[in-house]
Order: sequence, then C-alpha cells, then structure tokens
Amino acid sequence: MGIVNVTPDSFSDGGQHLQHAAALAHAQQLIAEGADILDIGGESTRPGAQPVSVQEELDRVLPVIEGLRGAPVPVSIDTCKPEVMQAAIAAGAQMVNDINALQEDAALQIVAAGNVAVCLMHKQGSPQTMQTQPQYQNVVSEVSAFLRGRIAATEAAGIGRERIAIDPGFGFGKTLAHNLDLLRHLDKLRELGVPVLAGLSRKSMLGAITGQDVDHRVSASVAAALIAVQRGASIVRAHDVRETVDALKVWSAVNQ
Repeated sequence: MGIVNVTPDSFSDGGQHLQHAAALAHAQQLIAEGADILDIGGESTRPGAQPVSVQEELDRVLPVIEGLRGAPVPVSIDTCKPEVMQAAIAAGAQMVNDINALQEDAALQIVAAGNVAVCLMHKQGSPQTMQTQPQYQNVVSEVSAFLRGRIAATEAAGIGRERIAIDPGFGFGKTLAHNLDLLRHLDKLRELGVPVLAGLSRKSMLGAITGQDVDHRVSASVAAALIAVQRGASIVRAHDVRETVDALKVWSAVNQ
C-alpha cells in the first residue's frame, strides 16, 4: 500500500504532495514502483496533529481520487469522517482505511452501502493526545480484543468478512515497547481470520531504535515491513514503495 498524503503537515512528507498535480504524479510513480493499493489521505494523524474540516479534507482528496479513475490498482481513502468516506466512494475509492475503525455515527452504514473494503485500526486516545501516556496491561491481547469486537460490529452491519482488514495501529497510543510487542506477536492478530495491515514506514519507533531522523529511515522501514510480513502481515503501508517491493521480492523468492 503506497502512501499519498495530500497534507501540509504529515510527519514524513507533509507539503510535498499538497498540490493535486504533485499528488497524482506521486501516485503514478508509486504504481510504477510496484504499489498494489494507493492510500490517499487529506488529514494528518501524526501525534499532535490538529483536525481539519470536512470541506478542507474533501477539497484535498477528491481531485486526486477522481484523477486516479481507471488506475490499474485500487484506491483507498484514509479518513475517519463519514462524509469524506461517502464522497470518496462516490468518486471511485474502493477501500476505506479508518484509524477510528468505523466507530463514527453512520460510518458502518456508508461502508456497507458502498460495497467497498475496509481496514479497521486500533488506537488509544486521539492524535492530539495519544502519545502522552499510553498504558496497557497486555497490549497484544487488548488490541486483539478491540479488533475482534470491531470485526463483529462490521460484519453485523452487513460488511462481509472478505472485505475486512485490520491494523494494530503502530504508534497510535503506543510506546516503543508496545509497538515492538505488537510486531513480535503480529501472528496473534492473524488468528482473528482477516488480513493484517502493518503501517510502520518511517515512524518514530524506528527513529528511537536507529537514532535516524525521519528522512533517513528507509532501511529501518524496509526491515520493519519485512519482519511484519514474516510475522503474518498481508499488507504493508509504505512511503518507500520500490525499496519495500524489492526486499519482499527477495523474501518471496527464497520462501517459494
């Protein structure tokens, strides 16, 4: 899953693809590098990020989604706002990637009616507060229990299991120790019976491990993606698509 952030303030590439033409060019580049899905986001969810209005988010993402009609890979909309989900689906998005796991009013109904795929993510707190003091008794079992509940709610709303993926939410209300525990035991989430998405690319946990700033975390991101796939992830969300695809091709060739 290649990342296309149409934002001024995302933690890694904020402002680089804010203009629609730049976002579309970046999306096409990611397809050429081997992305299987494009994830379009118009609101930063980095720690401390401030929310944007529905209209501002729509103004950012809709021209990009519409510009990708006919693309050879599906387009995902990265949003937690039901209004944005609905408009994005109408514009051609085939997946909703929701950090709020469809807990907003009407989100379940919109995704069910849209007949699109969904990724349900776990987070503790909001982007404004989530990294203040995240606490768990057992992060793996608590994240698993939350996602199990959201899968059940999603299925109860008429969304078939074959349309559902889950994301443990690395860095969304988790310390480095929590993130490492989740990555170490990612196979436990596979037991929930739906594909697991891992979003580790360039995150601060990798900076904490390597001492590298956000512009120098490509190697760490590729290593983390490879470990995630080895532990059971079916989808890896990446800024550096070409490097990640190459590493996974080698791993796949060895493991055939």
